[in-house]
Amino acid sequence: MNAQASLNPAAIELRVAGLTRLSTCDWPGELVATVFCQGCGWDCAYCHNSQLRPTVGGDALILWPEVAAFLRSRSRLLDGVVFSGGEPTLQRALLNAVQVVRSLGFRVGLHTAGMSPERFAPLLPWLDWVGFDVKAPVDAYSRITGVEGSGAQALKSLRLLLASGVPYEVRTTVHSGLLSPADMLELRDELLTLGVTRYAVQRFRAAGTRPDRLPPVGAEQTLCLPDAYADGFQQFQVR
Repeated sequence: MNAQASLNPAAIELRVAGLTRLSTCDWPGELVATVFCQGCGWDCAYCHNSQLRPTVGGDALILWPEVAAFLRSRSRLLDGVVFSGGEPTLQRALLNAVQVVRSLGFRVGLHTAGMSPERFAPLLPWLDWVGFDVKAPVDAYSRITGVEGSGAQALKSLRLLLASGVPYEVRTTVHSGLLSPADMLELRDELLTLGVTRYAVQRFRAAGTRPDRLPPVGAEQTLCLPDAYADGFQQFQVR
């Protein structure tokens, strides 16, 4: 991979808001670098990266050639690269950036909430793993995202992922003031009906969120799942 290839005219348009040079938590079991993409079309109150919501970032944006140069220097030292956000699939340049990263010899992971199925679909053949955020039962999505119709878009993307055969983890962040035990049962049934086998439930953590937009249930609320919630999943964890 030469320097000119890393300056792919399409990839260079990727708006990168941050770069974690070493992560052990963004792709389970893998040592990766994580590229945070600017922009998100949803407004989840518990989001830890709300500064990434605007489509256009500030002066802190990192140029793609700098990211590519760093990755070239880590060849054979990292297992892969994860694109996170924000919502990476909203950027047209993401596919080109993924192709550049693969040409550098890295495996590629993606964090997505599935809000853009038409851009998610062409990415799937280039991905080695997807961390897919499911927000709520389909009909309750707007309660979390603030956007009507968001559940239908996420459902389309999740179906694409499950049909692709790409390894994945579906995960849900649970704030007890936003998702009730009944909601979680409904969500579990939806996921099992779709054929989801690998699922993680994540405890809400207040750090970096906007407390003024969250129900007052305490900064670190107790996660209560119905009995036998994990039944039916091949892999399940709470973290």
